[in-house]
Amino acid sequence: MTNRPLDLDAVAAFLQVAELGSFTRAAETMQTTQAAVSLKLKRLEDRLGCRLLERTPRYVELSPQGTAFVEHARALLEANHQALRAFAGARQRLSIGISDHVAGPELPALIARLNAHHPELLIVVRIGSSGDLLQSYDRRELDAAIVRLHTGRTDGEVLAEEAFGWFAAPHWQPHAGEPLPIATLAEPCGVRLMAGKLLDTAGMSWAEVFVGGGVASVSAAVMAGLGIAALAPRMLPLGAVDVGAKLGLPALPHLPVLLHGRARDALASAALEQLAAAYRSAIRP
Repeated sequence: MTNRPLDLDAVAAFLQVAELGSFTRAAETMQTTQAAVSLKLKRLEDRLGCRLLERTPRYVELSPQGTAFVEHARALLEANHQALRAFAGARQRLSIGISDHVAGPELPALIARLNAHHPELLIVVRIGSSGDLLQSYDRRELDAAIVRLHTGRTDGEVLAEEAFGWFAAPHWQPHAGEPLPIATLAEPCGVRLMAGKLLDTAGMSWAEVFVGGGVASVSAAVMAGLGIAALAPRMLPLGAVDVGAKLGLPALPHLPVLLHGRARDALASAALEQLAAAYRSAIRP
């Protein structure tokens, strides 16, 4: 191995693949082709004299050498960003609204990654209901909104379809003769409206026992045994149980996650595409 400097574009491509677990998602994020990403990785591996990623038709994972290189790669890119930042002006602002039913436990890591890859941006994130965020987006108060499908809207790019279920704490049991206790988000919430309509159509008696200001509080109420909630599995702590079939509850549909965006330039567009690719990888149908 010679003392030639590493290609920072190739290092960035390696990190994208490592973080997203997919050459396809990395290519989408970098707005290039899968073949181009593969070529960058091959050149980097040739330069380092070792294999960084193990590839099969079904998965991509880090090799032992790749695992060891991740932190060095991040440090290299951060040093490069620091050098560029010293000569840059004020950071460009990118305002993103994310539905509370979409944000999920992955959000802090996603935003940290976004900031690391795009230090030129001041990323502002607002969490709220899909309806409120879309109104803000339409008023141009937000550059982008990642939301659930909203009644009456036909715009937006579908990122993924996500399964929903009726979840309860592991030892929770319904009380015979009493309405089904439901924990839910405050209005306006499309998931709340959908769940209520399905229960009404099925002729099931139910009552709200907890109304939370966010999915985290609803999840906490569920795990405390207050009642059940209609939520995506990734929103709940480990141990929550889907009780829909056991209680004969109406099946919940898969709900789409959509991106509404008006990126002002290539930098903002690249950041939004990276966030979209991350959610495509995180959400399981």
